[in-house]
Amino acid sequence: MNKTLLFTLTAGLLYMSPAQAQLKRLSQQQTLGNQPSLTTPLNPVTGWADAQHYIEMDIKDRSLKAVDVNTGKKESYTPPPKSNVSVMVKDADVFIQYGKDAPKRLTNDKDEEKNPTLSPDGKYVAFTRNNDLYAVDVTTGKEIRYTNDGTDVIYNGYSSWVYFEEILGRATKYKAFWWSPDSKHISFMRFDDTKVPMFPIYGSTGQHGYTEKTRYPKAGDANPEVKIGFVPAVGGAVVWADFNAKDDQYFGTPYWSYDGSSMMVQWLNRGQDNLKFYSVDPLTGAKKEIYDEKQKSWVDLDFDERITYLEDKKHYILRSDKTGWSHYYLYTLGGKLLNPLTSGKWQVTKLVHVDEKNKVVYFMARKEASTRTDFYRVNYNGKNLKRLTFGEYSNQVEMAPDGSKFITTYSNVSTPQKRTLIDNNGKIIKELGDSKSPDFASYEFGKTEMITIPTEDGYNLPAVITYPTGFDKTKQYPVVFSIYGGPNAGTVTNTWKGTAPQYWANEGVIQIAVDHRASGQFGKKGVALMHRNLGKWEMKDYMTAGRWLKSQPWVDGKKLLITGHSYGGYMTCMALTYGADVFDFGYAGAPVTSWELYDSHYTERFMDTPQENPEGYKNASVLTYVDQYKGLLRVMHGDMDDNVHMQNTIQFIDKLQNANKHFELMIYPGGRHGWGGVKTPHDRAERFRFYYENLLNKPMPASLAN
Repeated sequence: MNKTLLFTLTAGLLYMSPAQAQLKRLSQQQTLGNQPSLTTPLNPVTGWADAQHYIEMDIKDRSLKAVDVNTGKKESYTPPPKSNVSVMVKDADVFIQYGKDAPKRLTNDKDEEKNPTLSPDGKYVAFTRNNDLYAVDVTTGKEIRYTNDGTDVIYNGYSSWVYFEEILGRATKYKAFWWSPDSKHISFMRFDDTKVPMFPIYGSTGQHGYTEKTRYPKAGDANPEVKIGFVPAVGGAVVWADFNAKDDQYFGTPYWSYDGSSMMVQWLNRGQDNLKFYSVDPLTGAKKEIYDEKQKSWVDLDFDERITYLEDKKHYILRSDKTGWSHYYLYTLGGKLLNPLTSGKWQVTKLVHVDEKNKVVYFMARKEASTRTDFYRVNYNGKNLKRLTFGEYSNQVEMAPDGSKFITTYSNVSTPQKRTLIDNNGKIIKELGDSKSPDFASYEFGKTEMITIPTEDGYNLPAVITYPTGFDKTKQYPVVFSIYGGPNAGTVTNTWKGTAPQYWANEGVIQIAVDHRASGQFGKKGVALMHRNLGKWEMKDYMTAGRWLKSQPWVDGKKLLITGHSYGGYMTCMALTYGADVFDFGYAGAPVTSWELYDSHYTERFMDTPQENPEGYKNASVLTYVDQYKGLLRVMHGDMDDNVHMQNTIQFIDKLQNANKHFELMIYPGGRHGWGGVKTPHDRAERFRFYYENLLNKPMPASLAN
């Protein structure tokens, strides 16, 4: 989009008709979400009970209703239990409960059991205790001990920190064991953290305080040594998969085959540019390579739905961005590529449904525009690709279990959420809901638009901007620029933004979010530009956007504030140092300030190790540019952040102080990578106060102090 068109986009905002002048503005309570406003939120659709009834959750009481798609009639809905059996930890012991019977105690031990998991046949419950893996026979109560070497640095079936955070995921709650579908074996990961450096986190409560000690590998440090083991459910010798634990490597979440005869193991080298899949025999540990992918930059190990097994037990669908764009591929179980399902300069985002009878795949993708998602179908042979949604909207889809129809809840920046029932050929069946309030047209509010900002080298950066209420081109307004900025983590979407932006719109503040060239809006091809130089392209593009803003006659050239948390905190600190000629104020939460201080798996994916790329680490560090700092920056950090250690902020403010630079600092005691609860009102009030004092040059209203 060229500059002329950008000005044209805003032209309609510059004047108000007499009719518009009579419109009412949203109250403070409406903009803060405490009173009904422009919309009446639609109840979320959570799935389908059957092909004729979708499930809706009542926002008010969180009750579930089954809604007849033909009549709209609603009835109370209770999900069928996946099993009438549940397992849990109570009072540090494992219990099992059948239906509504009283829970039955299965363990009676002074030490705490973790992650109890019922075997598929219901005969055993596996768990970890003191970093060893166990199971208990639910009938006899007999305990089976699978491993015996658990210590403070050896973990069997329980994740090392970097695997929990970056690979297996926080949702696992450190669980690293998996029952086979036939319940004959249990597989697990064994972690050896002996060589992983310990990072101390000081807790300040009480008279003497205390120290949390976490084995946290920073960039370039030794990683945990990992082995993958298999053991019979009834107990016995552990069979180890045929990998050398001494190799510098990573293992992703493994997948059991349907019958438990093999396990698919994802392997990644330390350099993270070579991903392999191995089929491993649980009886012998022998492995067979069935997939090999290499990329010049890196291969993401943590893709959702990397592999989707088909029920025919002959094929799987693989998701990969090896072409520079994320697409689906159809493979045989033996690893033979049959054909790509999708291709082109666009991204798939979610596999929704596979109709194996008719050999049709349904999926979400960012094809029509990178800032929104649509729903598509394609045949197994990659032909007859068809868009099933309509208009210029972003969609959330729930498909009926028989694949005959789907519900889309859709919106864009100017259209509040609507809901429609559509058949699997894209034909609209009926409208199901509209969140727009009856008095929507009686309000005057800040208009939100999708725009693009051109760079000198040919990128059109997606942006979403909200103008002040009653926007007047002859006035100048301060700007809040909100960012995250991480690799493949764009935040600009063509969706309804609710009333949250309207508070500051009423106060006369422009709000904008911009995605840089490596945000994912331009595929993996764009993201890969970040390889070995985090910070470079993000700041180049954010500074371009900042200069574009300051070139507009309606922007106050001395009041551009940038704000973000985590990676966004890093970007904010870079903006007030490296980019200080463009940005005037910054509000940064939990920033990484130098990448050798962050964990190995995440950092090295993009930067390689500090030993391999010392110049890249130096150029990517906020600490390098402290002498360029100007304006006013506030940094916030939780003192017990176990993800981005407060060490990052301490090293940064140490250099700021040594350079005699003025800044603001807010520490949240007990806070982790975020903070909330009792500190939420303080956190919000401090942000409001900072904005009022520095952007609006007036005190914060007293009503916001509580």
